[in-house]
Amino acid sequence: MAKRDYYEILGVQVSASAEEIKKAFRKKAKQLHPDSNSDNPDAEAQFKEANEAYEVLKDPEKRAAYDRFGHAAFEGGMGGMGGGPRGGGDFASAFSDVFDDLFGDFMGGQRTAARQRATRGSDLRYNLRVTLEEAFSGVQKTITVPTSVACNECNGTGAQSGAEPTTCPTCSGMGKVRAQQGFFTVERTCPTCGGLGQMIKDPCKVCHGAGRVEKERSLSVNIPAGVETGTRIRLAGEGEAGLRGGPTGDLYIFIEVKEHALFHRDGTNLYCQVPVSMTKAALGGEVEVPTIDGGRSRVKVPAGSQSGRQMRLRGKGMPALRGGGTGDMFIELQVETPVNLNTRQKELLREFEEQSADNNPVGSKFFKTVKSFWESMKS
Repeated sequence: MAKRDYYEILGVQVSASAEEIKKAFRKKAKQLHPDSNSDNPDAEAQFKEANEAYEVLKDPEKRAAYDRFGHAAFEGGMGGMGGGPRGGGDFASAFSDVFDDLFGDFMGGQRTAARQRATRGSDLRYNLRVTLEEAFSGVQKTITVPTSVACNECNGTGAQSGAEPTTCPTCSGMGKVRAQQGFFTVERTCPTCGGLGQMIKDPCKVCHGAGRVEKERSLSVNIPAGVETGTRIRLAGEGEAGLRGGPTGDLYIFIEVKEHALFHRDGTNLYCQVPVSMTKAALGGEVEVPTIDGGRSRVKVPAGSQSGRQMRLRGKGMPALRGGGTGDMFIELQVETPVNLNTRQKELLREFEEQSADNNPVGSKFFKTVKSFWESMKS
């Protein structure tokens, strides 16, 4: 069967530039890769066909011969072109140009990052617990963070007495090595230099060539008013020192606000359950309640109040983290039943019970509903 035109295979014009041809091949390679076309039995053959076309068109000399003689340029008798593509060409050579596009995400990122001599330090996380009062007003906290810092002996280079690193002989400074595994070329981190591309012949005696040492640091952290559980504060450059002079990572402080004995928080609002006596709930009166700022407020209890009734104190809640005002405080009444009654108290309550048939509308309504339910069940 006659071979298809190489330009047609890649979907480019005869006048296409080298960059356009490379871009077209990358697109084809992704589309036709066998791992992504398990249901297409022709995918592997089409992949090899695209690879063969790219092998010729990416090389200026081979492309010129192909433009002049077509496929005959590589079928013998055409002089120096005898080393052209046959049986699909050199797959490893062509595929290496698009290797990062296909496998970059799970092979550790772009190759350029692996070639760098220095490596950025890791970001660190610190969990910090604060009280609700501290979250209300804001606070300055001093924390101790165990981390890696740049080695003072070698100034973070990892080399003793300012010695210069040398190129890794295994990967030739690439930071990665390749191995052919059947149809695929697999790229791995260089085992000799650990992906740095360079080696230190005379490592620092303090940090042993890492360029950093373990140390605890004390940091002052400003906790703004309004923080809540889950708030994240970033301290740029306060994380782990980079490897062999690389940039420092960041420190992330995650806030956890402790539970409070009196207040329950919901966003910027606060809730406080306040017990009131049965007589005060029935007759009405006032109760004194605390506020989160340490103050006191007097709240009027309306006569006939029931458990769960709420009263609002405007502006007595938590401040919003980034401005936007302050929440409210809600007082929730909890009517308390008296206990440990003496004889006289019991007599008074019995007397009150005898005269209070019309004073319990909620109870009366409930028992009327219960009575109707029972009657309907009987019928």
